[in-house]
Amino acid sequence: MLDVLIIGAGPIGLACGIEAKKKGLTYLIIDKGCLVNSIYNYPLNMTFFSTSDKLEIGEVPFISHGSKPNRFEALEYYRRVASSQQLEVKLYEKVETVKKEGEHFSIFSSKSNYQAKSIVLSTGFYDYPYMMNVPGEELPKVRHYYDEPHPYFRQKIIVVGAANSAVDVALETYRKGADVTMVVREPAILESVKYWVRPDIENRIKEGSIKAYFNSQITNIEEHKVTVNTPEGIIELENDFVLAMTGYEPNFSMMESIGIDFQDDEFRTPVYSETTNESNVPGAYLAGVVCGGLKTNKWFIENSRVHAVNIMNDIAEKS
Repeated sequence: MLDVLIIGAGPIGLACGIEAKKKGLTYLIIDKGCLVNSIYNYPLNMTFFSTSDKLEIGEVPFISHGSKPNRFEALEYYRRVASSQQLEVKLYEKVETVKKEGEHFSIFSSKSNYQAKSIVLSTGFYDYPYMMNVPGEELPKVRHYYDEPHPYFRQKIIVVGAANSAVDVALETYRKGADVTMVVREPAILESVKYWVRPDIENRIKEGSIKAYFNSQITNIEEHKVTVNTPEGIIELENDFVLAMTGYEPNFSMMESIGIDFQDDEFRTPVYSETTNESNVPGAYLAGVVCGGLKTNKWFIENSRVHAVNIMNDIAEKS
């Protein structure tokens, strides 16, 4: 039986594994995708907001060419961390069921079964996009992830959303030759958009280079057109691709299945100790962005690395 099983091989899951090793605990990290799967799914040319030292884990130096590292450098760094620290990681193995059985947990995955005294949920949020829930959303032309602008050259695309991701996608695809229209539920581009980018998108909309419909929602998607409900009425737009940058949410269903409670707030914040990161379910811990519930901009790599220390200190003391 393991001392702790860690679900999620993102940076914070890896940090948990490193701290478990330091404490002499038996552990295993499992992820349904590749190593640091969320970072892998970022746009190909993405640059982090944080400097490289803020992304370091396990006291392994992160040296980048620029002041802020890019996606490629981050993937290389976390591969090096997993290898140099000889972390016990199993990838492409989806955890399907977790059951609390007395003083331990039984974990059933797509490939095997495990038992552990404690578990850590470090599942992030990037794997579960908010759906628009409109007819036609299942069409191949609709995409909830964005990698690069090239496929959209000379294509009529609709970008859904008004936050950083939507704005970045709209500007980049426009500058690479796409015909871009934004459909936004809100009355304006969000104030939370990066301050050095917001004037750019607002000016492109003002001059008509990027079309935008505010206070509007897509109501139907077809192969070659999209129906939009606007303040001026229902309109149909010719369309080749819909890039739904609508945001993402944590894996609430896994937390619910284990019995984790949630605070009575708008973010569905899970109940956990801020000193040990243990949830209301004894032996079940939360680490990283999942701690914020729907407030996915509260926890980042740089401010949640301490979760790994909190958790493994508590597990070691109890064992």
